[in-house]
Order: sequence, then C-alpha cells, then structure tokens
Amino acid sequence: MYDRVGGTPFFEALTRRFYERVAADPVLRPLYPDDDLEGARRRLCGFLIQYWGGPADYSAERGHPRLRMRHAPFVIGPAERDAWLAAMTGAVEAAGLPPLDEAQMLTYFRASAAHMVNAPT
Repeated sequence: MYDRVGGTPFFEALTRRFYERVAADPVLRPLYPDDDLEGARRRLCGFLIQYWGGPADYSAERGHPRLRMRHAPFVIGPAERDAWLAAMTGAVEAAGLPPLDEAQMLTYFRASAAHMVNAPT
C-alpha cells in the first residue's frame, strides 16, 4: 500500500487533513495536547507509514506501537471513536484513492477505532 499510494507524501497529506479535522472537532480536540497537534500528527504519520509497508522509522524511534497501551490514559468511548473515525474517513476519502485501496484503509481504520475504545460512554 505504501508504494501504491505514493509513499511518504501521501501519508503526510493524509495526516494533515486528519489533524485539520481534529483541530475543529469539539469531541476530539480536548483529547490532544494544547500545544502539540503537530507532534501528534508526526507520530501518526510515522506509524501509518510503517504499518502500510514503508520504512520502520516509527519503531526505531518509539519502540513497538502498543497502540492500546499508548491510548489508555485517554477516555475513549463511542463518541470519541465515532468522531475519530469520521475525521479519518473524511481524510481518506479526500485522497481520491482507487476504490480497493480506499476500502482497505477504511476497513483498517474502522477496526483500529473500535479497538481503542476503553470506556462505555
């Protein structure tokens, strides 16, 4: 996937679109540090690059992803899951990927969003 979508530039643009949505979302914005959306964007970008077959710089820098553990300090219920997934879905759809690539990405993001839920409401 990394090569098919255009490599690092694709994921940089995807995460920029995603974090533009986060910055404007009243449910998501409070979950992120006030002064570090760019840091969060870079970390997500590095993770996605590695996950989708690009260089493993994320793990070299931060260790094993341990996504659920890294997100445990944050209350993530259905509202947060749905807001996150809506922001990421919009960012992916805006990329104009071929339908099968878009479907593969969205399937992954739906599963990931569901996996991060750690609170009932």
